Amino acid sequence: MPIYPLKLKKGDEIRVIAPARSLSILSEELKDIANKRFLDLGFKLTFGKHVEEVDSFHSSKIKSRIEDLHEAFSDKKVRAILTVIGGFNSNQILRYLDWPIIRNNPKIFCGFSDITALSNAIYAKTGLVSYSGPHYSSFGEKLNFDYSLDYFKKCLMNDDFFDILPSENWSDDAWYKEQDKRQIIKNAGWWVINKGQAKGKILGGNLCTFNLLQGTEYFPKFKENTILFIEDDDMAGDQFDVSFDRDLQSVIHQPGFKKVKALVIGRCEIRSKMTVEKLKEIISSRLELKNIPVIANVDFGHTTPRITFPIGGVVEIKAGDDSSLIRILKH
Repeated sequence: MPIYPLKLKKGDEIRVIAPARSLSILSEELKDIANKRFLDLGFKLTFGKHVEEVDSFHSSKIKSRIEDLHEAFSDKKVRAILTVIGGFNSNQILRYLDWPIIRNNPKIFCGFSDITALSNAIYAKTGLVSYSGPHYSSFGEKLNFDYSLDYFKKCLMNDDFFDILPSENWSDDAWYKEQDKRQIIKNAGWWVINKGQAKGKILGGNLCTFNLLQGTEYFPKFKENTILFIEDDDMAGDQFDVSFDRDLQSVIHQPGFKKVKALVIGRCEIRSKMTVEKLKEIISSRLELKNIPVIANVDFGHTTPRITFPIGGVVEIKAGDDSSLIRILKH
């Protein structure tokens, strides 16, 4: 059975750790904004001992990252754990984690992108529901953070079910470089690729990172009624469509994929040049996806704003021509 951690409330302590890139890469302005935002929310913010360590990969030693994660889960005062930022190497620490420490000290664990490896591994090894949502660094976004904060609260501070609705606007700019010069884009809404409805357990996150777990004990099993939430970054550049296409195929090849009952795809970055027509072509070419609902251009991934959703939680999907629904039921 899934283990759902207690929700956050004012006065709780949140521990920030750096299982991927280091806190030292963030600007002082960004950290000041993030710290004030947590203070305004009524939370106490603490940091792992090694979050400032940095090597040539903008990360810290494996031993340091493990120590901070174990300490965060073991500390009875800590109610939630937030990752500093994403990166490329969270999967390095999986083999060295003490899973009973995590299982016996259930608490909120939240981050996205490269943190997908940790979130899904935690669920696979312990049954603890974790969360794809803002990093600590995300809270340093000075403007246009309201939508992201709203869904952070809905998912991590309340027990009620909640509906995911499209944001009014979105952005793909380097906000962390020029906080007051934002390039805001009107949101065209979700893309309904396949119609239908489904209900089930959420797995996934960043697609290329999720795929790093394939063939290992850390890859969560596709059990009855799985709903995949996937997105990918634009690291492949002009080859994004090719990269996404084959990464999706790799997931489809996994044992038990026939138990996947719906697909929710996060918004692609501008540089990916992904269009609804191209995505329809990719989805329609797969017989395995023919009869399941598929909704795309949803507010998660590497653009802003972004929702928070539970890895291991329960979602209801309805995809139609005139109206669609994504409702998080258990989180």
